[in-house]
Amino acid sequence: MRTPIIAGNWKMNKTPAETKALIEELKPLVQYAAATVVVCVPAVDIPAAVQAVKGSKIKVGAQNVHYMPSGAFTGELSAGMLKASKVDYVIIGHSERRQYFGETDETVNRRVLAAVEGGLTPIICVGEQKEQREAGYTDALVTYQTTIALTGLTPQQVRKVVIAYEPVWAIGTGLTATDEQANETIGVIRKAIAAKFGRGAANRVRIQYGGSMNPKNVKGLMAQPEIDGGLIGGASLKAEDFAKVVNFDR
Repeated sequence: MRTPIIAGNWKMNKTPAETKALIEELKPLVQYAAATVVVCVPAVDIPAAVQAVKGSKIKVGAQNVHYMPSGAFTGELSAGMLKASKVDYVIIGHSERRQYFGETDETVNRRVLAAVEGGLTPIICVGEQKEQREAGYTDALVTYQTTIALTGLTPQQVRKVVIAYEPVWAIGTGLTATDEQANETIGVIRKAIAAKFGRGAANRVRIQYGGSMNPKNVKGLMAQPEIDGGLIGGASLKAEDFAKVVNFDR
């Protein structure tokens, strides 16, 4: 059995004071959740988040990590810096990083290797554009992205990563893949992992759905056998909404 993981991606939202307030409101709402609960906050909010989650089951994640341990990389953060700041998870390769900041499959892989080496759990994002789905390329694309992202890891290391399938056309649009579409594509991702690292590793990897999961659609999505959680955008910015997603099984 894979423990579900619900991670909030706050994107570029919330000040440190707002971070503290949101987490304090969230803590009692998720204290009995069966899922792993993560909040991936802007870098400036990490200290406030780490302080606020104390005494709760909520883990803190970052939204990016550089692949070098140090150097002349203005504006970047290393895995060592994040680990020293008590971060546990880090999102890598989100579609917005790919679209706006030039992230490539190669740099995603390098960041994944650095994160794992640095003791962080990567949440690796893969997914297709609307045109790619309509052209029938979804399976080939997510297989390629997944395989490249995990290159260089051992089967034991792969077991501990998290993959987030995010159909790019469903992010921030209000559109959502059907439960069956999401489950099918996540099954393709799991097959890609099995082909490279073995069925045992593939069966252990938690794969989230990251395309506008919210309180209204979470139960249907989480009822699918391949879906192990969600990478939540807008719904994670309100404690009540995020808690409803986290507590999907109630």
